[in-house]
Amino acid sequence: MIQPDPDAPGESVDSAFDDDAWEDLLNYIEERRVIPIVGPELLRVETDTGSRLLYDWMAEKLAARLGVDVRALPQPYTLNDVVCWFLSSRGRREDAYTRLRTILRETTFGPPPALRQLAQITDFDLFVSTTFDPLLENALNAERFGGQPSTEVIAYAPNRVADLTVERERQQRPVVYHLLGRLSASPTYVLSDEDTLEFVCALQSEHLTPEKLFHELEHNHLLLIGSNFSNWLARLFLRMAKRRRLSDPRDVGEIVADSHAPRDRRLMSFLQQVSVRTRVYSGAEKFVAELHARWQARRGRSASGLPGAGQTQRFLPPEREMPEHAVFISYAREDLAAVQKLKAALDAAGVTTWFDMDRLESGDDYDRKIRQNIARCAYFLPVVSATTQRRHEAYFRREWSYAVDRARNIAEGGVFILPVCIDGTGEAEALVPERFKALHFTRAPGGEAPPEFARRLAELGARR
Repeated sequence: MIQPDPDAPGESVDSAFDDDAWEDLLNYIEERRVIPIVGPELLRVETDTGSRLLYDWMAEKLAARLGVDVRALPQPYTLNDVVCWFLSSRGRREDAYTRLRTILRETTFGPPPALRQLAQITDFDLFVSTTFDPLLENALNAERFGGQPSTEVIAYAPNRVADLTVERERQQRPVVYHLLGRLSASPTYVLSDEDTLEFVCALQSEHLTPEKLFHELEHNHLLLIGSNFSNWLARLFLRMAKRRRLSDPRDVGEIVADSHAPRDRRLMSFLQQVSVRTRVYSGAEKFVAELHARWQARRGRSASGLPGAGQTQRFLPPEREMPEHAVFISYAREDLAAVQKLKAALDAAGVTTWFDMDRLESGDDYDRKIRQNIARCAYFLPVVSATTQRRHEAYFRREWSYAVDRARNIAEGGVFILPVCIDGTGEAEALVPERFKALHFTRAPGGEAPPEFARRLAELGARR
């Protein structure tokens, strides 16, 4: 009997997750326990010859710039094929990187729809990219910040190790971490298979590992979307991310969604026998579309992405310096998503708001800045939540204390402190200063500000 070739492409696995699996994933996402790892299969762009994957288009353009004879390359050829032919013809390695940078700088590709859909899932706050292009951060800036460059971008390179700037729970902005480097005129990003080998070896080195990032990869669920890793690179990447034998019991799992893994019989056999917490979904863009639709449906938004009933306004980041007569919002970092919704609703009502998104500073200068802002703000909105109940010691409590100090100089009946509760925390048991408890708490579930509250603040501001 003739046995099938285990290396031959196989039939794609069933890509259907049942409703329970999707609900589990959405629950983890809402708890911010999922990290998307985004690869080139999501980079579908509109070119002058139609819709194409960016990496295929770049291979064609780079071959033309470097004078590569594409007839001598395997078909369809890749960036690696182009670079290898160029180097074998005694081309300078550095030329490939600088030419590719020029090619991309001459383009104006908008963020692909799949990346925009991922960016709209605001429960994602840390993204890992295995590509070197800027399209993911562009999507985040477009969807969350009105096009302003507010996403934090970090890039790894073996000769320049860069880690997360703070622990994830202290992040104030979404972060894109380019694990395999970022576009540059220097050879500091992955363009060829040899580059991949160097980066992977460096990432496993004790002294070259971005420790904060790998702590997050180890302890969270991972979505490997469109990475299209080869058999052994997929195994190695999973092992590297989880820092233990894949057969060991663990509380977190992974979803691999691309077009390659489901058809690789050897990889599928390995995952089914060894890494039982890894699930495989056929199709990266299809997976993102389904995830996006289910995430929106859970929040009562229209599946088409058009504004629906109760949908919040687009969030614009606060200015670095607080404007005059602004409303100061004081919050716990874990409540940032709700605070963004609150700010968007108040901004839409014509209320000038401000909160700090740059708590990376420390020391007397930072504290002086916050104290001065509270001393000159129009109104003070402390955000009360289950998070503030848990955190008995935090910087927002110092802000609350500064607001109480100022309120002592305000006439009886004067309006200054306006507490906002974003969940079911009761006023009686709220761990807030006594002066807060004498005030009415506005209920804004999840940051959705009641229209009458926004109107009231707008009217108060107009009277100043």
